[in-house]
Amino acid sequence: MEIIKRPATAKLPAEMFTGDAWADVIYRGDEPSRARANMVRFAPCARTAWHSHSLGQTLYIVEGIALIQSRGSDIVEARPGDVIFTPAGEEHWHGASPDRFMAHIALWEGDDVDWLEHVTDEQYTGARRPAHAL
Repeated sequence: MEIIKRPATAKLPAEMFTGDAWADVIYRGDEPSRARANMVRFAPCARTAWHSHSLGQTLYIVEGIALIQSRGSDIVEARPGDVIFTPAGEEHWHGASPDRFMAHIALWEGDDVDWLEHVTDEQYTGARRPAHAL
C-alpha cells in the first residue's frame, strides 16, 4: 500500500476555461497506467472550452448543477449523483450553471486532450434538457 501525496489545488488556465475553475488531482497513474481522476470545482458560469479526449471521459457530478454539451446536441443539466460519459473523440464542454457552484469528478485515460475554441455565451445559454431525460 502507498499513501499518495497529492499536489496543491490548481487554478485552471484561461486558455482552456471561461471563468474560475480549480482542480485537485485525485489520481494520476504512472506508466503503464493511463488512469486519471480529478475533482474539478467551477464558479457560477465557469466552463471548459470545447474539447475531446482520445479515450473518452466520464463525469460524476458531486455538487450543484452541471451543464454538459456535445457538439450539435442540447445542453444536458446533470445533478449530484448523475454520471455522464462522453465517448472517445466527441467534442464537448462542461461547466456550472449561472447561479450555482458545481463540482464533478472527472475520470479519463491518458493525456491526449484536443482543446478547441471557447464556448460562446450564446452556446452556453442554449436549449437545455435534464440528464434523466436522455
